[in-house]
This record gives sequence, structure tokens and C-alpha cells, in this order.
Amino acid sequence: MSLRKWSKLFLKTMLIGAVAALIVGLGLQLFNGFIDFKGVADFLIYPLILLGSGALVSVYSQMGFFAYLTLNYMGIGIFRKKTWQYIQIVLAVLALLELMFFRTFVGGSTSLGQDVGLGIAILAVAVIVAYFKVKSTNANAWIPTLFFMMAVSIVEIIGVLQIGVSNATIFMVVPLLICNAYQILTLHKVTQDEKKS
Repeated sequence: MSLRKWSKLFLKTMLIGAVAALIVGLGLQLFNGFIDFKGVADFLIYPLILLGSGALVSVYSQMGFFAYLTLNYMGIGIFRKKTWQYIQIVLAVLALLELMFFRTFVGGSTSLGQDVGLGIAILAVAVIVAYFKVKSTNANAWIPTLFFMMAVSIVEIIGVLQIGVSNATIFMVVPLLICNAYQILTLHKVTQDEKKS
């Protein structure tokens, strides 16, 4: 991937993250009203804060994406293809189970219902994204896409889960999943274009 292609992917992902955070933040404010505005200036600055926060979330997403690409490259180099696929399946399932149950049973600090709901939502998004990835490429993309959308996304959101605030979780997770989905669905187009040129 050339620097020009990477820059284009970086900026598009940042824009998507910023817009997603703006929509999610305004939606949370509209339905939950969790921020009290002191004046007109606060009301005008709030969308800018949301855009900046979304851009930061997108950068965090991109760090996870390139970490995944490095891990996948190493995994393919070390293990046989079938073995690496099994390892990805096991790691994705373990990450999902950790998200849904481990924190409640070991830490006892969060709601089991919220964790299970979040885990099911991430699984559903991962399956949908993997379906579209396979449809646009081939069946070999199924397991890596599921692994990235489940295991890597869960690792990326661990920090916000420790806060324990539902609004913060929603505000971080939704733009992050959107950025992750965009990157994994766009990767083959970027690399194909690079091969053609």
C-alpha cells in the first residue's frame, strides 16, 4: 500500500468517524439529555467537540486495524493457513465470552445484561460485515473479517468499558465499529488498485 493510498484511507476513515460520532452524540443528547448546556456558546461548541472526539476514535480504530494487519501477516507466516484460521476463531470466541461474562463473574462491577447485549450487538455487526466482505471478495475473507470485527474491536473498547457509563460506551463503540467496518470492507479495493497500478 502506497503512502498516497494510506493517506486517502486515513482521511476517509477519520471523516467517517467524525460524522458517526456527531450523529451518535447528538442522538444521545436528544434522547437522554445527559449534558446541560449553560449557554449558546456551549450549544455551538458541542458539535465541534463531537467531531473531534470522533476523529480521535477513528485514529484509535486505525491503530487497531494496522495492528491486526501486522498480526495477520505474522500469523500467516508462522502457521499453516488452516491452523491460523482455527486460532482466529478461538481468539474471537474467547474475546466475545470475556466481554459478555468474564467481567461480571470475576469483577462483579458491571451489569450482565448490558455486557451480553453489547456482545450480541458486536457479534451481529461482525456477521453482517463479514457477509458483505465475502460477497465482495471470496469465502476466505469470512474468518479474518469476523476475527477483526470481534476480537480486535473488543480489545479496542476495553478502556471505555472500564468507565461503566452506558452513554460513553455507546458513544465510543458505534463510531469505532463503523470505522472498523469501513476499513475492512475497503482494504481489498485499496490493495487491488495498488496491484493494478
